[in-house]
Amino acid sequence: MTGAGQGARPSKPRLALFAFGDFAFNLYWQSALLYLLFYYTEALGLGVERAAALYLLASIWDGVANFAVGVLVDRYGDGQRCRFAIMAGALPLGLSFVLAYAPPPVAGGGASLFILAGHLLFRTAYAAVNVPYLALSARVSPDSDDRAFVAGLRMLAGTAAAVTVALGTSWLGTWLLGAGPRAYFGAALLFAVLATAILLAVGATTRLAVPEPAPGMRPSIGRCLASLARNRAFVTLSAAMMAMIAATTILNKSVLYYFKYVFGSEGAGQVALAAMLAVSAAAVPVWMVLARATGTRRAWFVAIGLCVAALTGFAILGIDRIAPMQGFLIFMQAATVGLHFAYWALLPDTIDYGERTTGVRVEGIVFGLAALLQRVAIGLATAILGLSFGKAGYVANVAQSSETLADMRWTVALVPLGFFLLSGAVMAVNPLRPGE
Repeated sequence: MTGAGQGARPSKPRLALFAFGDFAFNLYWQSALLYLLFYYTEALGLGVERAAALYLLASIWDGVANFAVGVLVDRYGDGQRCRFAIMAGALPLGLSFVLAYAPPPVAGGGASLFILAGHLLFRTAYAAVNVPYLALSARVSPDSDDRAFVAGLRMLAGTAAAVTVALGTSWLGTWLLGAGPRAYFGAALLFAVLATAILLAVGATTRLAVPEPAPGMRPSIGRCLASLARNRAFVTLSAAMMAMIAATTILNKSVLYYFKYVFGSEGAGQVALAAMLAVSAAAVPVWMVLARATGTRRAWFVAIGLCVAALTGFAILGIDRIAPMQGFLIFMQAATVGLHFAYWALLPDTIDYGERTTGVRVEGIVFGLAALLQRVAIGLATAILGLSFGKAGYVANVAQSSETLADMRWTVALVPLGFFLLSGAVMAVNPLRPGE
């Protein structure tokens, strides 16, 4: 499958170099996803409901910022400007990430404002660099198989970064600056230096294979949004993605809390996270092969079926030992990798579908709006987790009652199960088919 306005197909090494940019982005993204809420409650001592509320506000702002950048990319963001945005924004992004982990210099309400301001600045800088990178993913090749190849390599690069974050945050930060909040700050410094160097290299070496639209051919913002509203492939894929993201967010953010308070071993939780993310490296090629053999859309349903079966078993049988719980989470991660891979492989195809069905090619706004919806889903899922744990009686750094632990378990089991079922139901009406 190819999109409109084909150009020469790029070499695999060049595509691989572009895909490696996701290693840098995932040093930032996975840290915020896996550790930032935990850092707020366990290292800074914020109440879980307040911490979740701050995270929700930052996630919503992140979505708005991503959409705004997406609009700018569609208005003014030819490929060369997107490359420049990646290079120019790499250093500010790194600095803002470090600030997000800076211990607040004041206490009380002032501390909450400081934390929120740092988080908002990081999210803004991330959007300014990440959306141009995502927009380029629709321009590095006119061929959908190449795009699936890039999506798979991006998943592998992101997995490697995620394992680095899961295993390295605590011990690297402690080695650099000592224990406590300073450990998170130290890890942020190291990750920022590495990510900045990678993004500068990616921006400098990326080349485009899809011709730019003529200057007078860019549609208005209103026309772009109207086109997306009529783009059934994009609408249904986005809705299915939001449900999937909500499910995986609740699962991932609960891991450190679950192991610390249910099993009394925060270290086992860190090992579980690292193992979950490491297995993604093996799972991505499997999902790439399956998607090529059966179609990416069908791979989505296979992944949903595996997630629903595993969570149903967890809800009915329960798990009361560390090793089986780690095994369950590793299986869930292997299954959800298929959903993430399928989403990023299908998203560029919704651009081609929209162009065929509406006559309007929308790129930057697609990725900006997709990011907005993703961030809203993450924020709402975090709020659901915080409210559920708060209602259950959770208090940081003290032993939880048996009733609290039971309610935490039901949150981890049933809420993601419902969201995965919803994701599968929505994806059933997605119109993308193999060969179209």
